[in-house]
Amino acid sequence: MIHIATVHWQTDKWIDVQQAYLRRHIQSPYRIYAWLNDVPAASSSQFYYTCSEPVGSHAVKLNILADLICLSAGRDDDLLIFLDGDAFPIADLEPFLNEKLTAHKLVAVQRLENSGDLQPHPCFCATTVGFWRAIHGDWKAGYTWKNKDGQSVTDVGANLLKQLEEGRVPWHPLLRSNKRNLHPVLFGVYADLIYHHAAGFRPAVTRLDRSDKKNALLKKISSAVPGPLRRPFNKLFFERFIAENNLLSERVFGMIQRDPFFYKEFI
Repeated sequence: MIHIATVHWQTDKWIDVQQAYLRRHIQSPYRIYAWLNDVPAASSSQFYYTCSEPVGSHAVKLNILADLICLSAGRDDDLLIFLDGDAFPIADLEPFLNEKLTAHKLVAVQRLENSGDLQPHPCFCATTVGFWRAIHGDWKAGYTWKNKDGQSVTDVGANLLKQLEEGRVPWHPLLRSNKRNLHPVLFGVYADLIYHHAAGFRPAVTRLDRSDKKNALLKKISSAVPGPLRRPFNKLFFERFIAENNLLSERVFGMIQRDPFFYKEFI
């Protein structure tokens, strides 16, 4: 049995998309456990289990769903998959996972493109129920690493990275395989296997967009603006930048709705 933990927030527009790709690329029986915050109640019928408690932390939601799965799973070798609400497989999952999980305890997206993030990312992560039980897996932030700019950062998945490093556990990272990038972090394809929109439930701006390099560019542009006008100019400039990213996000979502093979534009 395959158990899938996913989170949808404030919209149900990704549910049918995600489930269509899961049906297409998973042949074995599977159950979907979903956290649905501010999502129409009718959508709950599409899942094996749903929860809608007002928990703010994405990591805590995943931890609770994993605990429920570990309680209900019948076998230690059942597969446990974490999948963001705006992520889904674009190729058959099981042959790949059966191969990789024989040599590695865990397979997950690693977003090196996001200023050098090292942690397993919950947009897609696969392991076994038995391994998750054994390590008492934890998605919360806390543990830190140095990014490409030498800054100490933490994010969802940080404590899981610590658990893997301290236990010297081998895991297989899925890296971005886009040949065409509309954005350096958003709209990612990983190992030609997983698509992650990365802006399905939030404004289309990433940590990389807010990095020192972007701020340095903004500062250079605004240096020609008189001092009293710089703060409103900077705010307006950044809001326009976010708005353009949001429009791009909606355009890509339109592609996904029209064409089940939309991802070929990126790989």
